[in-house]
Amino acid sequence: MKNNIKFFIICISLAFGVTSCETDFDNPNAATEDQTFNSREGIFAAAVGLQQLYSTTGLRWIVETPAVTTREGGITTTFQNMIELEDGGTSLPNFNSNVQGLWSTMLRVIKIAEDIEASASDIELEAGTQSGLIAHAKLFKAMAIGSLAQNYEQVVVQTSNNNDAVFVSRTEGFQTAITLLSEAAAQLSANAASSEFINGITLGNLDLPNTIAAMSARYNLFAGNYDAAISAANSVDLSSTSIFAYDSQNLNPIWARVIQNDAPNFKPRDNFGLPAEFVFDAADGRLAFYLVALDETNQNGLPIEDISGFFDESTEPIPVYLPDEMNLIIAEANLRSGTPNLGAATTALNEVLTDTDDPFGVNADVDAYAGPNTAADLLNEVYKNRRAELFLTGVSLEDSRRFGRPEPSGAAMNYAEERNRNFYPYPDLERNSNPNTPADPSI
Repeated sequence: MKNNIKFFIICISLAFGVTSCETDFDNPNAATEDQTFNSREGIFAAAVGLQQLYSTTGLRWIVETPAVTTREGGITTTFQNMIELEDGGTSLPNFNSNVQGLWSTMLRVIKIAEDIEASASDIELEAGTQSGLIAHAKLFKAMAIGSLAQNYEQVVVQTSNNNDAVFVSRTEGFQTAITLLSEAAAQLSANAASSEFINGITLGNLDLPNTIAAMSARYNLFAGNYDAAISAANSVDLSSTSIFAYDSQNLNPIWARVIQNDAPNFKPRDNFGLPAEFVFDAADGRLAFYLVALDETNQNGLPIEDISGFFDESTEPIPVYLPDEMNLIIAEANLRSGTPNLGAATTALNEVLTDTDDPFGVNADVDAYAGPNTAADLLNEVYKNRRAELFLTGVSLEDSRRFGRPEPSGAAMNYAEERNRNFYPYPDLERNSNPNTPADPSI
């Protein structure tokens, strides 16, 4: 199976290219798409490859790119792509490799997921294996679309073989992701994932029903569907965990960028990259969990620390989501609803602040909230705790915009700004091949 998976990944890299269109290569030795997706072995290899692509290359771009933009991380390299990201502003080029990598990898994930979903029903499989494959594909397609919608103003939600994929608003992107997650949940409700699927694909690392609900909560919050976000978050079993697992052939992608070969590309910022107005209790366990004191600055004078948490070992697993994200979603959604429920929001927030038994060990373990009992003050506290709890999980740019943090000026090399972009420009690889590519955002 391992050789099949490796061969499959090579094939999809060639067959699907790096934009929303496909490029045909005449390779007589490559498996055809029909051969890949029309057998049990082929579709299992595709599903494993999908998960592997997202959790390695994909997660690198998902985490690293907005981390530098929003000051979660400070660069420690002279590679031009990282310099461009930290400089930011309107001059960030369309050919920046992070801008291109995030876009193209998510589109590759979407394409593979579409092919798995289209083919699974045509192969003779156990009902629970078929439903598991389809739900798994829908989940990863939803997460890929969601990752695009967090970082680009308009997104592609359906790939095209004809270089003409349609762009939709990021809000519609989130709604598409939510629909996919609802469909995935319905698949599993009708036929629970089989042992064959679990043993062959997720290996017990991914709790599909809870992960689907958690992502539904996340994207409903981002889309402004607050009641739905609360309902989905409440349905997640907070004792359950889902992880991306790594091994010697597939390394933890953040470790590889920050620690490998003692040649870091970036390091975490102190205070989780937040300005001094956000003060953490010195006893907050998340400081020691994620950060190791360094007392240094990077080449642009930004204070940096060494990294810990889920990123200090080459094969350390990374959570797909953190349980307390659900409490923070409940708190924020209650505050943003038409009739804010300050009591429910405070209760959920305190679950995070006083946590001592997080399954992953991310425990603030500090006193309950004692600040002003206003929606504005509570939202500020939620933002602060999202930054600490969800550090380097890829949501920082979405959060910075949603919480109305100061707008970037558009000037490059203004390192005092909390974020240096609102959205990323569309990669020139997409623009040069797809006539539907929109104009770049102003900043």
